[in-house]
Amino acid sequence: MKKLFWTGVVGVVVFEWANVYFIMPMPGSQEMHSIDLAYFLYHWRWAIRVIFTLFVFLGWTKLNLKKKWLIAIPFLIIAASIYMTNFYMAADHMFYQPDQKIMLPIQANKVDPNRLVIGVMHNNVAKAYPIRFLGYHHQVLDTIGGKPIMVTYCTVCRTGRVYEPLVNGVQETFRLVGMDHFNAMFEDGTTKSWWRQVNGEAITGKLKGQSLPEVFSIQASLFEWVKMYPHTLIMQADSAYIESYSENTDYETGKSRKELTGTDSLSWNKKSWVIGVKAGKETKAYDWNRLKTEKIIHDEIKGIPVLILMARDTIGFFAFERPALSAYFDLNDSVLVCNKYHFTLQGKGIDTSYSLKPLPAYQEFWHSWKAFNPGTLR
Repeated sequence: MKKLFWTGVVGVVVFEWANVYFIMPMPGSQEMHSIDLAYFLYHWRWAIRVIFTLFVFLGWTKLNLKKKWLIAIPFLIIAASIYMTNFYMAADHMFYQPDQKIMLPIQANKVDPNRLVIGVMHNNVAKAYPIRFLGYHHQVLDTIGGKPIMVTYCTVCRTGRVYEPLVNGVQETFRLVGMDHFNAMFEDGTTKSWWRQVNGEAITGKLKGQSLPEVFSIQASLFEWVKMYPHTLIMQADSAYIESYSENTDYETGKSRKELTGTDSLSWNKKSWVIGVKAGKETKAYDWNRLKTEKIIHDEIKGIPVLILMARDTIGFFAFERPALSAYFDLNDSVLVCNKYHFTLQGKGIDTSYSLKPLPAYQEFWHSWKAFNPGTLR
């Protein structure tokens, strides 16, 4: 019975820590291909807990200890493990969605115009979501022009994505469950499948292989976004989480040197910045430092002529499909010029009916982009 008791104690403790280890940034955990094991442990967590708890109870009733108080030690270890792994270290107990979502026009805005935002435009409605807030919340559910959207951001990958929170055509809710390969994961409320933030793909669970529809978005300074969309609404701070929002701009400007979210100022290292561009089914990464120096890059991705440019404030960036390989552009302030024709930074023709086709482009740590786009060009 003594062996049964200690098997139960060790089993509970090891299981609770294993349940967290595989989905949180712990030494070695994020380099492992263990998502299916992590999901199995989590999915069957109550059955496993019941089994080990029975071992503890059956063994405890038969224990014969001279010093009765010693029995408290293993129970304290169990209690501490349960608290640490299910509350203190659980992703959805560390980061919360906003209690109130306040969207204000520029006239009432209190967000610093130099802060980074993820901007979305749909049906002539524009909205901006500051990364300062998204970095803590990880996701914000909203609607824009009648479309439900899920605005997400992963500070460890340094990238934002916007999705329609639709699963099999039905609007769904999600909670932050942890991370895999340093990317945030969400769990849907119905099937309990786990979804990657970086590409909206269900990577384990009943819906494995499905993807959320992505909504086109732009990362820019609030100042640049307002210039493009002066009637935009801007997300404001939720007073309940003021102390959780980053006050300084170290993360956004690349000055942070924290292990998980800090930036390497050199090129093509794990924590270096790249601009990842999608053209058709192909992807390509561009060095942020080179773009910052050149301001505009003409290239092609598997035969598709592309244009990548940086805004004047060296914060925002844009990517377009060029009309032809021979079409070269200049950037004059915030206006693109090609063959005497002018275009806005949104790609809209100013003195021509032709508009440039925008391409999905993301700022991301190099380690993240190459991990989730294994065939990427560089």
